[in-house]
Formats: sequence, C-alpha cells, structure tokens
Amino acid sequence: MNIHITNGRVVDPASGTDKQADIAIADGKIAGIGNSIPAGFKAERTLDASGCIVAPGLVDLAARLREPGYEHEGMLESEMAAAVAGGVTSLVCPPDTDPVLDEPGLVEMLTFRAGKLPGARLFPLGALTRGLAGGVLTEMAELTERGCVGFSQADVPLADTQVLQRAMLYASTFGYTVWLRPQDRDLGKGVAASGALATRLGLAGVPVAAETIAIFTIVELMRSTKARVHLCRLSSAAGLALVRAAKAEGLPLSCDVSINSLHLADTDIGYFDSRARLSPPLRQQGDRDALSAALADGTIDALVSDHTPVEADAKNLPFAESEPGATGLELLLPLALQWGERSGAGLVRALEAITSAPARLLPGTEACAGIGRLAVGGPADLCVFDPSLEWQVTPEALRSQGKYTPFGGYAMQGRARHTLVAGRVVHG
Repeated sequence: MNIHITNGRVVDPASGTDKQADIAIADGKIAGIGNSIPAGFKAERTLDASGCIVAPGLVDLAARLREPGYEHEGMLESEMAAAVAGGVTSLVCPPDTDPVLDEPGLVEMLTFRAGKLPGARLFPLGALTRGLAGGVLTEMAELTERGCVGFSQADVPLADTQVLQRAMLYASTFGYTVWLRPQDRDLGKGVAASGALATRLGLAGVPVAAETIAIFTIVELMRSTKARVHLCRLSSAAGLALVRAAKAEGLPLSCDVSINSLHLADTDIGYFDSRARLSPPLRQQGDRDALSAALADGTIDALVSDHTPVEADAKNLPFAESEPGATGLELLLPLALQWGERSGAGLVRALEAITSAPARLLPGTEACAGIGRLAVGGPADLCVFDPSLEWQVTPEALRSQGKYTPFGGYAMQGRARHTLVAGRVVHG
C-alpha cells in the first residue's frame, strides 16, 4: 500500500535530520522524504502527523515475549501488540524460553510464528550453552543461519570461566557477538541492592562487586579472545567506570541500561513493593545519576525496556519470593523522552538511544539492514508519536499480558499515534 505521511516533524538521529517534511511509502520501503518524494506519487492512505514527530521505529534490545513455555505470562500476540503500541518495530528476545533457544528448529519455529503476526520484527538471541547449563557450547553457526543475532546466557551466570573463554573464542572466530549480563553467580543471589535500605528491610543484598567482578572477567577474556561483547543492563557507577576504561582501550565492547535502572532507585521498593522486584536490582541514587550521565555521553550505547511480563500469582508474594520482572514495551518511548528532557541530553539523543544506536549493535545482515533509521529505499519502519500527549500508566490498559510495572500510576508524556512495520500500519 502507498502511504503518505503529511505535516510531521521528521527526526532521524542516524542522518541528523530534523525538519518538517512529508514521507512517501511504497512497497514496504520509504519512497521519498520531503523534496525527494517522486513526482506523481499517489497515496492510497494519508496519515496526518500534525503536531507529531515522525521517527524511525524503536529498536528494543531486551524484550521477553514469554513464548514458548511461559504462555501464562505472555504470548507472541499480546507482547507484539504491546510492542507496536509503544512504537517498537524491532526487538531482540533472550533465549531463556522453555525449551531454551539452543536448537535451530526452535529458533526457526519462533521466527516463523512471529513472522505471521502483524507486529514488530523479531531478532532472537541463541543460547550460548545448551540448556543455559553452562557446560556444552551450542552450534552457533547453525543458530545464526536460522536468524540468531548473537548468543547469550540470559540471566543465568556462567560460572565456569573456561567455558566462557571457549565460547568467546569461538564467537570471535566467526564474528558473532556475545551478549552477557554481568553478574557473578554467587554474589548475585540476593533480591535487592546491598545498602542501608536492604539492611533495614532485612532483604538479602546484591553487592556492586557482583557486577564489577563479572565485568573484570569479561574484559580480561576480551583481551585474549578478541571477542565482541555486549553487556546487558548495567546497574552501577563502578561497573560503568570499567566499561568506560575498556572502551577507551579500544575493546569492541557495548552496553545498555534498562528504563528501570535509569529512572528508579532502591528507595522505590518502598514497603516491599514487589513491582520493584527487578533484575538487576535497583541501586542507589548515585548509581542512577551515573547511568544517566553515561547514557548522555555515549558510554552506554542503548536504552532498553527490559520487558519481562510476570503473572499475578508470581508477583503477589512477599518481596523476596516474588518473581523479578516488569512490563516495559509501552513505556520505553515516553521514559526515553522524559530522560532526554530532564537530563538535558535532548530529544535527538533520547531517540538515538532507542533507534539507531541499538540498531548499530545488530549484525550487518540483510534482515537487519536499514532498521533504526529513515532513508530513501530503506524499510518503512516508523513511529509517529505525539510528544505532548499526557497520559497516566494504567496497568489494566496495557496491551501486554503482564500488568506489573513500578511505573503504575505515573504520569507520562509522549505516545505513539501510528506505528508502521515494512510499510504496514500495525498500530493506530
């Protein structure tokens, strides 16, 4: 279908574009922007973007869709609907499904199911070890052929350093990226960040050392294996210092931070509010401020939703017994915009952190080509959002099957009006 988007403010961080312009879409591609729209272009549908910003579709590097195996907490249909309602057009899912994504057939089945739905593009991560058990490496080449964009242990720490070294060496040989959540297996068994609040509440703490020790190990192995690594969901100022030093050294290291750690601190646990039971745990305000500054200066590459839908039975428990996780796909855009305004980083950097920056961390395959940016001839994945629209987070109104978020009741500003994937209007 030929679509004409009119009267919008086009903002594309990848190209530095920020101007009033129309966009023409044909055959799933961007046919023209502003003066480059072909003469004689005829639209079958017109979208009026007056008062709105037309941006690349959001790219979320951390979204659990809960299928296969956890359909009681989320399904592809519900979570894809949540994604496009939030303006997300591409998302990466970790391999900790049931069964684990460690076999080519499982990856193929998941991508086939996702491809049949009118939602976001799905890029799965394959398991680094079979069953995420930390023993035997998976067949990374076969998993890559089926569409995996990298390899991960999800939230399961790899205790055997020799296995991690072999995995990184193998990945380096073939140019694959290893995605690691930096957390020491033994030090990371608590439920809240170590500190005065955890002590006062009697909650088992997770020290900052759980993150820094893991980063030390990963960086040392990067030096010897030359592997490219992406660190998922940094949470501490001390961890950031290590990342900053590794990047200055020229190591191929990237990282992201979740909307939860960027906006919240351990005090938001309040009186044992299980909605704030998250992994990594919320740390102190100083860590939050350091994360904000690092995202602004580019030390942290991308902002992610860390979308993890959790059912009521798993959340309505004492804090320490509740399942960690929160829904976030529909909150990524407004929380990014809020951060950009409050931090002084600005609109363009806020959008970059959820569009072109995460897109650059994906492999240069045909499936990933052109996402996260607006370019003539590129895929027509767009988010048309109203930056001034004020709304309140009402968990029951979220499209996700998971209704638990620490932002419940919060006032937000900015919301997707239309979301397009490959030239199809999938929301709005």
